[in-house]
This record gives sequence, C-alpha cells and structure tokens, in this order.
Amino acid sequence: MPKGRKSLPPLDYLLAFQVTGKTGSFTLAAKELNISESSISRKVKLLEQHYGVQLFNRGHRSIAITSDGLELLSSVSEALDILKDASSRLVDQEPSSSITLAATNSVASLWIMPQLNNFQAINPNLNIAIVSSDDDEECLAESNDLVILRGNGDWPSFNSELLFGETIFPVCSPDFLAANSDVTSEKHIENMDLIDVASSHLEWMNWATWLKTQGLNSPQSSRQTIVNTYPLAIQAAVDGLGVALGWQHLVDRYLNSGSLVCPLGEKSLKTSDGYYLLVSEKAKNSEARDIVRNWLLQISKESEKTFSTSKINRPHLKSVT
Repeated sequence: MPKGRKSLPPLDYLLAFQVTGKTGSFTLAAKELNISESSISRKVKLLEQHYGVQLFNRGHRSIAITSDGLELLSSVSEALDILKDASSRLVDQEPSSSITLAATNSVASLWIMPQLNNFQAINPNLNIAIVSSDDDEECLAESNDLVILRGNGDWPSFNSELLFGETIFPVCSPDFLAANSDVTSEKHIENMDLIDVASSHLEWMNWATWLKTQGLNSPQSSRQTIVNTYPLAIQAAVDGLGVALGWQHLVDRYLNSGSLVCPLGEKSLKTSDGYYLLVSEKAKNSEARDIVRNWLLQISKESEKTFSTSKINRPHLKSVT
C-alpha cells in the first residue's frame, strides 16, 4: 500500500466487497444489496485502488477472488458481523424516556426520593428527573411534565388530583422525649425547644399557627431553631434539637423506623388543604407520564393504608380541628 494512504476505506466499499466475495458474483451481490451491478463493480474497483492490490481476477463472464482478496475477506466479514450484532442490539433495545417531576422540597426529599429506586427497578428505561423547589412558579414551568404542590386543588390551566391530605402533628426524637418528659403534655409544648421553617409561603403551617389553633401562646423566640427547608427541620428533630411539626406521609418512614415519635400521641390537626398532582391542560398525551402518574397515585394509596394500620412508634392519629 503506498505510504500515506488512509488505512480505513469507506464502509460501503467494504460491504460491496464482502457480499461479492461471499456470492462470487457482482450480479448476486447487486441483488442482495439492492443496488446496480455497475455500482457494486465500481465500489470494489475503488477498494482495490485504495489498497493498491487486486482483489478479484475478472473473466469474460466470471470473477475469481485472489489470495489478497481471501485474506481481506476473512477480516472484513468478521468486522461487519460485529457491527451488525451491535446495531441489532441497539435497534432491539427499548428506547429510554425521561419525565420531569417538580415538587416542593419536602415532598421531593422525604416522599419521592426514598421510593425512586423501587420505581426504576420496575421501569429501567424510564427516568424521572426531579426538580425540587418551594417556588411555585419554578414548579409550574412548562418544562415540567408533572408537578406536586400543596394547596386547595385549584391551579388555573392545570388538572389536579389529590395525592394526600394534610394531617399535622408534633414529632421529636426518642432521646428528646426521654430528656423532656413535659413534652407529652400539650400545655407545655409552647415552652419546649421548637424547630420551625422560615418560608415565603405564609399559608403553610408553622408553630405559631399550630399553637394558636390549640389555644396556646406563641413559641418563645429564644427557644426556636429556624431552618429554611422542611427536610432540614425533620433532620434537626431526628438529631434531638427539639420538636418539629410532622406531616403525615412525609415523616412516615421516620416514625416507622423509630427515629421519630409522636409525643402528644393521637393529637393531630387536619387542614382543608392537601398535596396535589398537577398536569398542564395543554400537555399532550404521554405514555411515560401516565406511568409515573399512576405510580405516584399508587404509592400514595399504599402509604395511606400503611399509616392507618401501623402501630409501630406511632399511634393511630385522631384528627381534631
């Protein structure tokens, strides 16, 4: 081969040569590849020029492969078989899909993420991209396929389905409970170390609102730990820093594991709001989105059933107003 010539010729030259060598005929190769006989002959000739060797001896009405042609044919056939197998695997593989799910920080971190592994084990070709934000505008962006927000179910231009209601109760760590026995008395809660969340959502429940509904005084500012997201508040409670407000569904796994307990037993507050699953009215039909939607509704139903029947580290809560 002349020095400086490219070592790898075009793939269609190799394919024309391989089929010709296999069939022993330009005519049969042309039929197999569904191109003209002259095109097959030209590609083989260009391949010979590329390598600078003769691959076939051409007779009046026949061709015979040369020794150089036989040596090349073995390698080319093996390489093309590998490429065909790889292409078949890619074509046969189910294409992956991705659904973007936006949710509040609390729902994304405490409810969705712990169950995401189970979803992906069942749906290996469907990915869920999580957008975690307490900014409603960011969650309601057009780029998000599904949205979970707290409210009354009324979002203009969105269809909504209730995932779970809002049932709230105090929670603390077992160690905090052991060291502060008065926390089991409702009238002493206001004097405890309380963990609260600073939020721009003034309608969200906080300790001042919860205590007021119970006819109690506002919390003492000197005994409050303030964080900026709800997951941090729950982690602070687990770490024994004080008492936080627990939302049913969001703290279930902590109660089940025993890392949090309900110091007031059955005492809880149920509001008229809830957490809703939203889909834009303009959204097109999507099988992948429906799979994720049905999964969210199913795990909500299952966690509701578990909450209602479980007695582990958590009494059955009786709602009060």
